[in-house]
Amino acid sequence: MNTNHIRTVKGGASLQGIIKVPGDKSISHRSLIIGSLAEGETNIEGFLHSEDPLSTADCLRKLGVDIPEIKKEEPFTIKGLGINGFKEPKEILNCGNSGTTMRLLIGLLAGQEGKNFILTGDTSLNERPMGRVSKPLSLMGGKIYGREKGEKAPISIAGNKLKGCVIGTPVASAQVKSAILLAGLNATGTTSVIEPASSRDHTERMLKAFGADINIRGELGRNIVIKSDKVLTGQNILIPGDISSAAFWLIAASIVPGSDILVKNIGLNPTRSGILKIMDMMGCNYEIVEKSTIAGEPIGSISVKTANNLMPFKVEGDILPKLIDEIPILTVAACFCNGVSEIKDAKELRVKETDRLKVMARQLKKFGANITEKEDGLIITGESKFSSAEVDSETDHRVSMSLAIASLLAKGSSKIARADASRVSYPSFWDDLENLIN
Repeated sequence: MNTNHIRTVKGGASLQGIIKVPGDKSISHRSLIIGSLAEGETNIEGFLHSEDPLSTADCLRKLGVDIPEIKKEEPFTIKGLGINGFKEPKEILNCGNSGTTMRLLIGLLAGQEGKNFILTGDTSLNERPMGRVSKPLSLMGGKIYGREKGEKAPISIAGNKLKGCVIGTPVASAQVKSAILLAGLNATGTTSVIEPASSRDHTERMLKAFGADINIRGELGRNIVIKSDKVLTGQNILIPGDISSAAFWLIAASIVPGSDILVKNIGLNPTRSGILKIMDMMGCNYEIVEKSTIAGEPIGSISVKTANNLMPFKVEGDILPKLIDEIPILTVAACFCNGVSEIKDAKELRVKETDRLKVMARQLKKFGANITEKEDGLIITGESKFSSAEVDSETDHRVSMSLAIASLLAKGSSKIARADASRVSYPSFWDDLENLIN
């Protein structure tokens, strides 16, 4: 990836047209991992052909999974190895920049008895916290080692016999929960995960579709229980468009004057669609059409037009896990609301690809945004008048795309350094932006 790439975006244009965003990143990762655990073939369509899910595919191939070369927008079939069939690789597994790849593989491999594995990533990933996965897995008998007392990669795993237990997670994290559930498939007895708030539930939905004995207890779905005595069977998976990628267009059409966009076939999983609740608070002008359900996942298309007099909003508490990846673009939206918006309880954003709170505040201030950074969030005073600026993604894909939308609202032409960081989750973003500019 050429992260030094500079893009120029001219302000003042409107956005018009129909667009289809790439496949959901979270579901793409899980389709490969759970398909690998299953017996028989899993057919995958709509896969996100970007760096993070391709890192997962590469690691699984090194573990002996039969995954063909994945071509953009082409369906493919993988042959699963069953729950205990993974081979000890001859080389280190490189997870690239993907926290999902590393955390889910730690859970997948912890119970591969008698086999040894080493996981590493790029410079950014090797500084991200892994103790939140390795510590709960150690309660199950996992033998996981890493730098800074198991907190950071490279990570070494000595596959061991695991025992099911009850684990309370300190943060509502789909990656942590998924790692424990994957380990639970290979543990004796029953494994129970209790979250402080509901996180995205793609893993639970997909495991159930593949035949796992998994139950969600409690009204808020915070206690997930899995038993280890079921064989998973290969399935057909159609991956919907990623709402986190769609969010850039949903917000752009709402705040860029004269815009009218239809985003097709987006995943509308209720544990992911917090962005729509914030858009309701803001008074955005949108409508969900063409609703359906595929493989347990609700999908639909969303029509959005520019809205006037957008209201400020507050993001805090239980909604955070449902829109954690959308905070950068919501920060841009807040700059154009009437009043003061606040993002709280978002400390998790400091350990993403970058410290997203610090980076978004630093970069948007260059346009003229009025942002105050707090320990766990941001306070943004709206009704900003943006002027063109030279900004930098600082290698973060969601920052890059958020700055592109911000540039459309700035007077004059802005330059975005390291703009192609967007390839991590949305390889065609810049082409799509060009096609929508009117």
